[in-house]
Amino acid sequence: MPPALLSPADLRARFSPTSGHLDAATCGLPLTATTDALRAALDEWAAGEAYATAYDRSVAAARTAYARLAGVDVGRVAIAAQASTGVGLVAAALPDGARVVVPEGDFTSVTYPFLAHADRGVNVRAVPLERLADAVAEGCDAVATSLVQSRDGRVADLAAVRAAADDVGALRLVDVTQAAGWLPLEPAPDGPEVTVCAAYKWLCAPRGTAFLTVTPEAGERLRPLSAGWYAGDDPWASVYGTDMRLAADARRFDTSPAWLAWVGAVPALETFAQADVPAVRAHDAGLADALRDRVGMPPVGSAIVSLPDDEEGSTRARLTAAGLRVAGRGGGVRLAFHVWNDEADVERVVAALGVRP
Repeated sequence: MPPALLSPADLRARFSPTSGHLDAATCGLPLTATTDALRAALDEWAAGEAYATAYDRSVAAARTAYARLAGVDVGRVAIAAQASTGVGLVAAALPDGARVVVPEGDFTSVTYPFLAHADRGVNVRAVPLERLADAVAEGCDAVATSLVQSRDGRVADLAAVRAAADDVGALRLVDVTQAAGWLPLEPAPDGPEVTVCAAYKWLCAPRGTAFLTVTPEAGERLRPLSAGWYAGDDPWASVYGTDMRLAADARRFDTSPAWLAWVGAVPALETFAQADVPAVRAHDAGLADALRDRVGMPPVGSAIVSLPDDEEGSTRARLTAAGLRVAGRGGGVRLAFHVWNDEADVERVVAALGVRP
């Protein structure tokens, strides 16, 4: 019998008590198990007892946990330090003159890798998120989008994008950085051919841990441009020479890991791989929609709330003065609710804004 899924309350208990941190969209909080693991690893390092080969176990455990979370076979998961690394592989694989559709205002880790190929005719067309599927249907070679928009939390209609992309034969790339950890992910065959994810936000891993997932067909189109010893079929037999034997699966796209970051990532990813993600979404988006209701905004079912602000940033200043951790994004104030938040955080925001009952 599989273990019971972890509820939002179960997850909350695995963090040190905190309040007012409404910024998971910028950087998640560490689990107590993550800080414990990092402290132990630092002590081993300081004592001269750290061994490079031992860190491989952390990388393998993190990869396995992420595969479970993403709903894909572990052989389809590559590791990286940033999401843009994976996007760059897709951009480099497109032919000269390729047409790419992206949402207006998407995070530049999604858009810049394609724009960097303008010199060979790669054309990037930016359209409103709500028109993404329509633009794909008009013809393109690839569509790239964040599942959840970093600026304001809008959620892309991937079903509509999938239908349009299938009709025109376009490759789909989705950045799930702002979704993984609170929004259920859709694996292939219905999910995108390529996904990227930076794990330091909603998945609460240290920065410097990221993932690429590819279908076998998409993987055949990509070139392992950053291949090094860690992309080898046997990494520790791939440290010298020109006899390149890359891994047969997605590991051939691996970049060499920043060891300590992966030590800290293991408990975080193994925890969220056991999470009841629909319940987490109900909790996170429920708090966000509760705030929207209090300030006169309609519910949208996203864990991210974007509030308007003036040029002086007075709204953000009031929230910060009240001890709330928020972010300024796109001319507004971004608030992101996760498992460590509760109704008291909503009330603190309402009080700081001076909203009447």
